[in-house]
Amino acid sequence: MASAAVHQSTGAHTTSFEPLTTVQSGVTKHHVHTHLNYYKPNEDGSPPAPAYVGKPESYERPVQPTDVTVHDIRGESDKYTLDGQGFQIYNFPSSEKDFSDDDKIKAEYYPETERLLKEATGASRVFIFDHTIRRAPSDQRTGGPNPIRGPVNRVHIDQSYSASRSRVPHHLPSLADQLLTTRHQIINVWRPIKRILKDPLAVADAHSVPETDLVPVGLIYPNRRGETLSVLPNENHRWHYLYGQEPQEVLLIKCYDSKLDGRARRVPHTAFTNPETEGEEARESIEVRCLVFHEDEPAE
Repeated sequence: MASAAVHQSTGAHTTSFEPLTTVQSGVTKHHVHTHLNYYKPNEDGSPPAPAYVGKPESYERPVQPTDVTVHDIRGESDKYTLDGQGFQIYNFPSSEKDFSDDDKIKAEYYPETERLLKEATGASRVFIFDHTIRRAPSDQRTGGPNPIRGPVNRVHIDQSYSASRSRVPHHLPSLADQLLTTRHQIINVWRPIKRILKDPLAVADAHSVPETDLVPVGLIYPNRRGETLSVLPNENHRWHYLYGQEPQEVLLIKCYDSKLDGRARRVPHTAFTNPETEGEEARESIEVRCLVFHEDEPAE
């Protein structure tokens, strides 16, 4: 596997807390004391109701705003790796700048993203199964064909373990039996379209989030059943972000890894409010969700 340090590529809860700005080794650090919206259990102890794709009202559920400090990793991002903490900053400029044409994104940005992941992880195969562009002030899941998407202010993981594995036969049915015997991952490639100040993305150190904090939530598609993970609050969670993230500073987020040897397997993430930047323009970003295979390694 390629080195997991930072590389230069060759190819909605408002808070009144103040930012905790310091200077460390010549780098201004914008740590933020804020709220994150965690899962709030049902009072009767029942499991969460599933969400239904195409029914935006089904995504609404109670949240538990919780005080946290989100630590700025600017100037020390090479300490954070996909296998160590479950996320990584990877410097990889894109030839695409506007991200306004879906056909062009699939024809040009998808292959570029495959190259990025192979270079960053040493993967032998990458399959991109979708992407989301966020340009709205908030997430508005209308039932129409072109929903207005914005930051998701709720701590979550995109897929549960079982839902992650099921994506292999769903997308690659003829290859699934063999691929599932090898190491397989889901990695989100999250890129700013322009410098991000408002509503940045926070990621939790995977090892600070125990399995007991994860709550499966059904996600019902018209022709199949998926599952996401909500997250219970815990004062031991360690949260991080990159202040002023630029388009070439790609955030790789591990949503799933088949390996069971102690490396990071999944990363909770969420948008959050930084009171220092609330007056800035709405965040614009693109995330590409990818199945990533290491066919020279066993699954576990």
